[in-house]
Amino acid sequence: MTVKDVAAFLNVDYKAIYRFTQKGELAGFKVAGAWRFQRAEIQGWIDAHKSTGQDGDEVKGGGA
Repeated sequence: MTVKDVAAFLNVDYKAIYRFTQKGELAGFKVAGAWRFQRAEIQGWIDAHKSTGQDGDEVKGGGA
């Protein structure tokens, strides 16, 4: 998944994805200089954060 894909999946601005990645909260890797993310890891991040509401950013939806 690209940054844009993850942002749409989480219903947040793409800048939030860069922020989460920079903080080490969201695992990603670079391919030819562009960030990529695995859907299973994003779903795991959602599961870990949906009840805690960490960072004050509410995770909205992201249905599977």
